[in-house]
Amino acid sequence: MFSGIVEAMAEVVAIREDRTNKDFTMRCPFTGELKIDQSVAHNGVCLTVVSIEGDCYVVTAMKETLERSNLGLLRVGDRVNVERSMRPEALLDGHIVQGHVDQTARCVKREDADGSWYFTFEYEPQGGGMTTVEKGSVAVNGVSLTVCDPTANSFRVAIIPYTYEHTNFHAIEEGTVVNLEFDIVGKYIARLMENYLHK
Repeated sequence: MFSGIVEAMAEVVAIREDRTNKDFTMRCPFTGELKIDQSVAHNGVCLTVVSIEGDCYVVTAMKETLERSNLGLLRVGDRVNVERSMRPEALLDGHIVQGHVDQTARCVKREDADGSWYFTFEYEPQGGGMTTVEKGSVAVNGVSLTVCDPTANSFRVAIIPYTYEHTNFHAIEEGTVVNLEFDIVGKYIARLMENYLHK
């Protein structure tokens, strides 16, 4: 489980295809603190550390993960948002993020707000609680954010300078594909309502 508070950005050092999987070699500031089998969120996708060598570590993404997220679009030199799983005693500064990306979205607008930025994202509606609500939470590339101006297939988020500089939001332009994880509470409520209505 994660909080959506990005710790650092990791650089993609190498990508190796293994049948339908991809092994990503990553370099980040806390590599020396990692252990094999540890969970780390990459652009919001929970992946397991499978090997460590020097200042780099390797994670593997399977076919479904590559198809459901933007990890399949990564190239050597790209930087991804990374966060280690929460410790039990940690403060929940963001919101409950599972590291299970629901789908991707595309940036359709980026606005300069005189020191901050607004980003608008559009996605394909899926149902099942995979939606946004005004002032609700959503994880975009693993970043816990508050929703503004939601519609049936879009929403807007406000990005402060610190987040812009310390995550890969600074590289998001119109057309950029990002990962979305919708609020788990909303998904559970939608499922409960669906079961209730079909009784």
